[in-house]
Amino acid sequence: MATHTAQSSDSITPEIVEQHGLSPEEYENVLKGLGREPNLVELGIFSVMWSEHCSYKSSRFHLKKLPTEAPWVICGPGENAGIIDIGDGPNGTKLAAIFKMESHNHPSYIEPYQGAATGVGGILRDVFTMGARPVANANALRFGRPEHPKMKHLVQGVVAGIGGYGNCVGVPTVAGETNFHPAYDGNILVNAMTVGVADQKKIFYSAATGVGNPIVYVGSKTGRDGIHGATMASTDFGEDTEAKRPTVQVGDPFTEKLLIEACLELMATDAIVAIQDMGAAGLTSSGVEMATNGKAGIHLDMNAVPCREEGMTPYEMMLSESQERMLMVLKPGKEAMAAEIFRKWELDFAVIGEVTDTRHMVLEFDGEIVCDIPLGPLAADAPEYERPYLSKEAYKAWAKVAPLGEISESTDITGDLLKMMASPALASRQWIAQQYDSQVGADTLQTGGDAGVVRVHGTQKALAITTDCSPRYVYADPFEGGKQAIAEAYRNLSAVGARPLAVTNCLNFANPQRPEIMAQLVHALEGMGEACRALDFPIVSGNVSLYNESKATGGGSAILPTPAIGGVGLIENYAQMITSSFVAEGETVLLIGYGPGHLGQSQWLRTIHGREDGDAPPVDLAVEKRLGELVRELIAEGRITAAHDVSDGGPLVAIAEMAMAGGIGAELAMPDSEKMTAALFGEDQGRMLVTTSDPTVIERANAAELYATKVGTTGGNGIAINGQHVSITALREASASFFHDWMENQAL
Repeated sequence: MATHTAQSSDSITPEIVEQHGLSPEEYENVLKGLGREPNLVELGIFSVMWSEHCSYKSSRFHLKKLPTEAPWVICGPGENAGIIDIGDGPNGTKLAAIFKMESHNHPSYIEPYQGAATGVGGILRDVFTMGARPVANANALRFGRPEHPKMKHLVQGVVAGIGGYGNCVGVPTVAGETNFHPAYDGNILVNAMTVGVADQKKIFYSAATGVGNPIVYVGSKTGRDGIHGATMASTDFGEDTEAKRPTVQVGDPFTEKLLIEACLELMATDAIVAIQDMGAAGLTSSGVEMATNGKAGIHLDMNAVPCREEGMTPYEMMLSESQERMLMVLKPGKEAMAAEIFRKWELDFAVIGEVTDTRHMVLEFDGEIVCDIPLGPLAADAPEYERPYLSKEAYKAWAKVAPLGEISESTDITGDLLKMMASPALASRQWIAQQYDSQVGADTLQTGGDAGVVRVHGTQKALAITTDCSPRYVYADPFEGGKQAIAEAYRNLSAVGARPLAVTNCLNFANPQRPEIMAQLVHALEGMGEACRALDFPIVSGNVSLYNESKATGGGSAILPTPAIGGVGLIENYAQMITSSFVAEGETVLLIGYGPGHLGQSQWLRTIHGREDGDAPPVDLAVEKRLGELVRELIAEGRITAAHDVSDGGPLVAIAEMAMAGGIGAELAMPDSEKMTAALFGEDQGRMLVTTSDPTVIERANAAELYATKVGTTGGNGIAINGQHVSITALREASASFFHDWMENQAL
């Protein structure tokens, strides 16, 4: 019979409370919730469950305002990943796409290879724990200035980590974006996304039910790596960054591959009641979430937890974030069959506890109760703050974005274009992409364009995937920037012929205790929500990463507000998919969508003049929806041969990208005007470039109440405009030069 020792205190001092990331007020609430002082194990469990990373205590109030439902949404936020209906599959099945994006920012700055690698591993587990086979990965990366002394090391490590894990586990990386800005010098962002496909009848959830049902631990053994990772991810960086290296987990993609196959094999049986990935906060969060979701309790025997190090304490076991581990609730009597499957795949399997009806988390070790916490205070009653934030007007005054003012016309259009294509902002990402296996699985149809596209195996369907955000827009105007991030994802999916279905997100912001930072988060969410409602594009999963700033870079350096968006869309017949490459000479190049030439916050202004001035471009959501619907119709009817979203760099950069991709140039006939620079490089939203030989396309655009105009004809070996010419070869050399010169002779 176990002896109860949870009532005894381990002399919890204010210093120990502070080390665990809890405020004095939060600790008072711990005392109220328990009705006594916690011991060290219990304090550690409260600290990770109440951390920003796990509890979303600064964002939860505002996240509730986002639209999360649609007829095709099977499961929205609250589970490991979001689920959408993608229709019929082979042999009469109904299929679902399951996907999510998560951050691994702080670990990747401290130890870039393992930080990025385990970010990929964690998001893969979130998806396959629900019964889906992962079919594609994507990412969104933000780095500081290339000349920063640490940045090359960080870029090399992160890219190698993403490739090293994803390639080994056998899931293609098909989409992504990479930005550079001084605001990320002291705190890079690594956001990883996974998309999987499942049979709708074989979807698994995390609610632990059935009193007496066995709780089993599967996967790798528990070690001391990653302890307090969730707490570390909920604080600013100080001067002690290197000292935090032990809080970064170590991943093994080969074990992850075995874990995927073993889980999917067990899922094909009727043995599983509930299943949960051990992600942030490890065994603590997985156990608490399963019991809370099932309105049950949980009793664990810590002596039964498989450990790879001698003398591990319950505190270490509960807070470890060792990788490649899962927690399951099985039906009684299924243990032996399940154990056989996991041992066949050379993975640990152990029955470590059972489901109870106590609504408590109880931990037993060496015959003693070392933890007894009611789940209400731990989960549902976790802190929720409505932190103060600036109004839109007050934020604008704080941000001090200079007005655009007068802009002199460019005297060298093609020279500006070459400088832009060679800039870190727009240069080719081939150096990155070539380190990712995009073809494993043999279902990848497109990478490197507006969206990655993968076939849904055994069908004519395909899933389109994109990641988008323009942080400089969000800084200048959080509301319009939030709208723009959603709208661009919608456009990118439409550009390949996919119907946009749903969004996942990674909300990366700095310290929410600063009203100006909280204003960025609140107003960006308002803009995102408005766009999602207008475009029928609900948010079904996501992640919040706060405290992304560093005191180590000189007095407090906050990242740009970065609400990264992961969009997923469906192509019913992938034979109709198009790309952003020019495909034939003699076709008409049309610009659909009107723009007077918005140079505020543009890449041209930043690259050519070194300025980040002016307002962010406004977003007309009604235009965005009509544009997306029109382009998808034109693609389905075979009336256009290529399409490309106009975004960073404006129309001329988009045309150059289409020419480089297809190896075919274009003769442009832009009208002479006093605002030629704005017409060519302006970043007005709601626009798409298309190529066609069908004379009715302009009429179709006009009927959809969209402006459309001919801007040129495909052909030749370069871009010709108003007497100036630049060859495709020169564009490609400029585009490739940044990474080539930066990484030359640098070993990974």
